[in-house]
Amino acid sequence: MVLPQLGLPRKLAAVRTNLGDKIARRPIADLRPMPRDIVERRPSFTLYRYSAAPGVTVRGRPILLVPPLAAPALAFDLRRTCSLVEYLVEQGRTVYLADYGPLSFAHRGLGIEHWVDSVVPAAVDITAEHSGATGVHVAGWSLGGIFTMFTAAAHPELPLASVTAVASPFDLRQVPLLALARPVDRVAGTLIGPAYRAMGGVPAPLTRLGFQISSLDKYLTKPLAMALHADDRDFLAQLEAVDRFMAGMYAYPGRTFGQLYHVVMRTNEFASGTMELGGRTVELARIDVPVLVVAGMNDTLAPRASVEHLLDLVTGSPDAQLVQAPGGHLGVLTGRAARRTSWPALEKFLGKHDHVVSAGNAR
Repeated sequence: MVLPQLGLPRKLAAVRTNLGDKIARRPIADLRPMPRDIVERRPSFTLYRYSAAPGVTVRGRPILLVPPLAAPALAFDLRRTCSLVEYLVEQGRTVYLADYGPLSFAHRGLGIEHWVDSVVPAAVDITAEHSGATGVHVAGWSLGGIFTMFTAAAHPELPLASVTAVASPFDLRQVPLLALARPVDRVAGTLIGPAYRAMGGVPAPLTRLGFQISSLDKYLTKPLAMALHADDRDFLAQLEAVDRFMAGMYAYPGRTFGQLYHVVMRTNEFASGTMELGGRTVELARIDVPVLVVAGMNDTLAPRASVEHLLDLVTGSPDAQLVQAPGGHLGVLTGRAARRTSWPALEKFLGKHDHVVSAGNAR
């Protein structure tokens, strides 16, 4: 009974410190971005290269990170000690990021094919040229993982070493939240199309609301969680970083939202492994490089079954692997447990395939 008694004063001191910082609005999380440079700025995206970690030998092939739409790219660099970018550069990996920035009414005509045929391929080519590497690892989160997979299938000429999808749902029948939304679609489906076309897409507040609904239990119990963990500075820092992430949500462009709405509510086209893009059929079975699938064990937006279905579709991959890790949709990418789970698994996979030569490199 002595140890708990000795620990209580330290806990109370931590509570006082943390509460004082909150009241004074002093930051708890270290939100400094990892240092980076602009490699190239284009109308549709900016390509960044992160600086190497001091004293760490650079090794392996570079990795290009592909974000989804609506969510800010800082998801990959959420905060110090909970940053996938920070972890990778500390492993000696050269890290690039394609950042689309905020989208507006002017982008309303952009569809999925814009990212699959233009943005991601261009980012891969620039990364390969800038780094001098013969192959590039590409990893996307959420919709970014879907972009990554369809890009690999549609463009076998690209110099790819591997592709990774983190929390990317491919069988949308396995998403309970969508089952709840389908009755709304049956009643108001004819109104949704004209509404998003008139707005040019889905405004940022609505995308933020959708993300909050996907983790409604955590959102509602957040005050209680903060009270129960008032002495845990790292826990509070993570909440602070996630709040910043949520505040930075972007709008969805109209055409892309329309395509996704059709897939989500009407056809479940992703689950077939094929999609009509740019006037031709793209088949995921044509992916001929190693594939890593990362599924969050507590993900309500992209449940494990919906993510793992990708393994059934990439039949042409020479090595398709699955990693299951704790965390929700954002947590599996950059939660407090990721440094011990999903990040080492990703780096191990990258290291295994640093010497792969894709069909694109052989040409």
